[in-house]
Amino acid sequence: MNGVAPAGDIESEEGSVGGVPGIWVRRASGPRDRAILYLHGGAYVVGSPRAYVNFVGHMVSRAGIPAFVADYALAPERPFPAAIEDARRAFQGLVDQGIRKIVLAGDSAGGGLALALLSQLKNGEPAPRAVVAISPWTDLALTSPSMRSRDTADPIWSAAALAEMARLYLGDADPRDARASPVYSDRQGLPPVLIHVGDAEILLDDSLRYAEGIAGIEVHVSDGMLHVFPSSAGILGAADAALDNIGMFVASSMTSKAA
Repeated sequence: MNGVAPAGDIESEEGSVGGVPGIWVRRASGPRDRAILYLHGGAYVVGSPRAYVNFVGHMVSRAGIPAFVADYALAPERPFPAAIEDARRAFQGLVDQGIRKIVLAGDSAGGGLALALLSQLKNGEPAPRAVVAISPWTDLALTSPSMRSRDTADPIWSAAALAEMARLYLGDADPRDARASPVYSDRQGLPPVLIHVGDAEILLDDSLRYAEGIAGIEVHVSDGMLHVFPSSAGILGAADAALDNIGMFVASSMTSKAA
């Protein structure tokens, strides 16, 4: 992720929101009353905000809205539910700073974490304006059909690797707990949700199952694309198209009526 080409008009600064450390990614000038809360991928075990500055910078550049990339708790040192507790503290910290127009976003485990947090916040005041999830991991019980059908085709993740990551993260916790696996959450009455996923990854059906039968969830499946393919900005046309779509979605959520 650290090798993603930079967006060019973006600066970054270490900070803390709600007691959660992280990095602000923003344009030199722009609005200060709205933000993206970005939760990075890494299967709840690895990853860092610093590695995500360039990738998140492409969203910030397109949407014109700053992002805080949270350095949330990672397992096994800080297992479930520490990650979602940190994510909730970061969200509340933005609110406490007077930022009321907030979009949750994330990729892979971070995408699942954003959707899990949404289920905890959807009836709160204020609630997130929208959510962007890229290749989200929504079922830590690993029951999605693509865990088997795409297992040999996906060069990035395997079902066995994710099973080990889920064990490190969850310990003895129930993998069907909605705070860990949002596919088991109440998904009625959500704000707009945008999901991008590749059709050649084992997490394909984690996205499709999360959206099945639920109004207001938009899923884009890109042919031949792998896990978190929008990170190939400037290399793959599909990545740039997905980032353009995400930027427009985030920007429009700021002008729409709050959920």
